[in-house]
Amino acid sequence: MTFESFSCKNHGIMVLLFWISKQKAGEPMSERKSQQELDFERKHEEDLQRLRGLRLIDDDFMAAVFEERACAEFLLQIILKRDDLTVKEVHGQYSIKNLQGRSVRLDILAVDRENRAYNIEVQRSDRGASEKRARYNSSLLDANLTDAGDDYDALNETYVIFITENDVLKAGLPIYHVDRTVRETGTAFNDQAHIVYVNSQIKDETALGKLMHDFFCTNSKDMNYSILAQRVRYFKEDTKGVAAMCRAMEKMRDETEHETSVKHALAMLADGVPCEKVAKYTDLSIGEVRALAEKKSA
Repeated sequence: MTFESFSCKNHGIMVLLFWISKQKAGEPMSERKSQQELDFERKHEEDLQRLRGLRLIDDDFMAAVFEERACAEFLLQIILKRDDLTVKEVHGQYSIKNLQGRSVRLDILAVDRENRAYNIEVQRSDRGASEKRARYNSSLLDANLTDAGDDYDALNETYVIFITENDVLKAGLPIYHVDRTVRETGTAFNDQAHIVYVNSQIKDETALGKLMHDFFCTNSKDMNYSILAQRVRYFKEDTKGVAAMCRAMEKMRDETEHETSVKHALAMLADGVPCEKVAKYTDLSIGEVRALAEKKSA
């Protein structure tokens, strides 16, 4: 058994113990592996293969690495050229509510000691980093970082930062700062809502260019910054780190499958299929299907 396969299987011990507990007392375990075990091993071997190729430009891996406060602080200091910036808390894959009450997942949400809030997103698709997406994320921060009844002056200063695989704004620059201005006077409109685009295509010898180089490395040995290389090495080579990433990928796979089931259930309900049949063919519970039906008719 390889080091990596052991690390990945380690978190599946509970699954295996559950299976063992189902064996009849005194009955020898079959030497042949069950289909469930084979599926389990196949999925985790796929996860290991995917883990080897992950880079910081991949949002799931990026969220895991920069959930470490020191890494998030380092990233923001380079992008914003702010050596005095100190992060007090950071969350990866952070769920935040929109005005309709639906959850939207942010790659990274960080808050510094001055209560400035930072949403950092990596986007490999140009569409995912559109101007209106930036506006939407900015509005989400405003809506969720204040309490009902708070004065407008209590709004946090916010930064929405897109690290994009392509040069989305197409001016050949390494970084773009977007702030509102008064058109007639050209003066800044100081609403303290900032949007920043980082063009990862430029990998020069500047601090930002070296950072973008690191975003495309699959091997920690090829990275410029040791603080990031150490974190990448942890998730790719350390026993606990590999197991943590395997668990995260398994959770994401389950969430994706559930989202697909919900999508199919909604389509079936729209066609008038009874809740019992929807539950049968989507593997959702009858309670969840009925809740979807009630929400749909509301």
